[in-house]
Amino acid sequence: MDLNNILSRLETDNEEEIEKLLQQYNRENSHTFSFDQKEESLRSKLCQSILTVLGRQVQPCCQRACLETLRILSRDKRVLGPVATKEGMLVLAGLAQLHGGEEGGDNQNGLKEDTLTEEEERVVVEALKCLCNVVFNSVAAQQVGADVQLARGLCARLHTTRAGRHEVGLFSLRLLFLLSALRPDVRGGLRRELHAVRLLTEVLERTLDVHWVGPYEAAPPDPQALPIPAEDNERAMEALKALFNLTLSDAGDEDGDHQLRLISAIMRHLLMLKTQTEEKTEEAHSHAVNLLSNLPVSCLDVLIDVPVQGGVEEYSGKNMEAVQVLLDFMEKRIDKGSNYKEGLTPVLSLLTEGSRHHREIRRYIKAQVLPPLKDVKIRPEIGTTIRNKLVRLMTHVDMGVKQSAAEFLFVLCKESVDNLLKYTGYGNAAGLLVARGLLAGGRGETQYSDDEDSDTEEYKSAKPFINPITGHVEEPMPNPIEEMTEEQKEYEAQKLVNMFDKLSRQNLIRPMGVRKDGTLAPLDETLCQAAEDSTGSDSD
Repeated sequence: MDLNNILSRLETDNEEEIEKLLQQYNRENSHTFSFDQKEESLRSKLCQSILTVLGRQVQPCCQRACLETLRILSRDKRVLGPVATKEGMLVLAGLAQLHGGEEGGDNQNGLKEDTLTEEEERVVVEALKCLCNVVFNSVAAQQVGADVQLARGLCARLHTTRAGRHEVGLFSLRLLFLLSALRPDVRGGLRRELHAVRLLTEVLERTLDVHWVGPYEAAPPDPQALPIPAEDNERAMEALKALFNLTLSDAGDEDGDHQLRLISAIMRHLLMLKTQTEEKTEEAHSHAVNLLSNLPVSCLDVLIDVPVQGGVEEYSGKNMEAVQVLLDFMEKRIDKGSNYKEGLTPVLSLLTEGSRHHREIRRYIKAQVLPPLKDVKIRPEIGTTIRNKLVRLMTHVDMGVKQSAAEFLFVLCKESVDNLLKYTGYGNAAGLLVARGLLAGGRGETQYSDDEDSDTEEYKSAKPFINPITGHVEEPMPNPIEEMTEEQKEYEAQKLVNMFDKLSRQNLIRPMGVRKDGTLAPLDETLCQAAEDSTGSDSD
């Protein structure tokens, strides 16, 4: 459609004509996400004209058509100048029925929503969608949103939104997520003044139908129960994303330990639930992992301490169902074989810290991931067990991924170098040992319980024949220098030295040695240190 024609006809007062005109434009451009730069100024004028129409007292059906057009136009961040003003944002906020700093805003939101017709509700939803687009695409709009206290209006809305108003609740949560993600000052106000952590926790309780049977224990879901309805799941995911933003920094100034432990208990409940599809369940578990990673590690005991449901005597009566779900989730992410940094490292880090600080969690995960060794004829990185998969990740090209996998296994081994090498081999563990300064052996800094790991008889009998570099028993190989004379051996040795020397002089390699503290250093430095130590001991 010709934008000049639309602009000229918008100047009329005929609502019906404006509505039909914009509906046609919306149908033609509903899937348009890239726009002609030559018409940039015309689209900007169209935004202004639509705001002018919305500023008049027009019927909800005309408001909806205008907002749908504005939503399409707001996909282009270059034309948002007229919308990203205080006047423009207040028009949209008014149509979304968000009363920011007004007196009695909470009551107004609640009363208005109870009397909304279906068409008026569609206007509110379209206005919220526009606000989401504009706030996401415009820094100026983010500033105005903070100035007019959109977050306050959203919190008031969430206090009263009924489950029947699905899209109103969904896009209110999405806008709250965007504001809390893009504006640190809004994030702080949400936590300190608006008590949004508590509010979003209550939203999750309602949405996930949580029933408490103990201080931090939700009733287990009925095995025969239907999966979470798709709409409830959508709202829960938006609430989890907003909560993630609000718990990025210390949330202790709102409700302290109690509120965070409550969130941990809800996350445990969420891990036990199923959604409509396997993909949606995995998404829910991913958000739960991200949120749990933000909480103090001391809160993770809530995942396993469920007295009413009971646990396993072997692990001090703790319930390991949630930990097993996290392990299964981790293995699924490994099996995907892609996007490890965003998809896998959060759950690896969560399980690592949980194992480091909670003995029962570590013992349970160790039994699943690193069971007692029996067959040591195969290299530790070859195979389909979860141990094999994690050992393969220890040499991944992404530094963050390899460090996360190595640290996880190291903690399961109680940060003992000898134990780690037993399960991984020196070659796979070298990167971690260099980073930790443990090439000479020893332990990490964390103190663990004194319970000893018992080796199987198969491992004890094979141990003398295990290659410490590869971590497995190798087939006997013919000795390549067995048939050489002493002169030939000396010649080959000198040839090797010359090759190393040439590569070193060309700075292609740098010979390294190990200091006394287990860290790497240039070879000449470590040799000098060894010579000095030798001289010092002789003088004594």
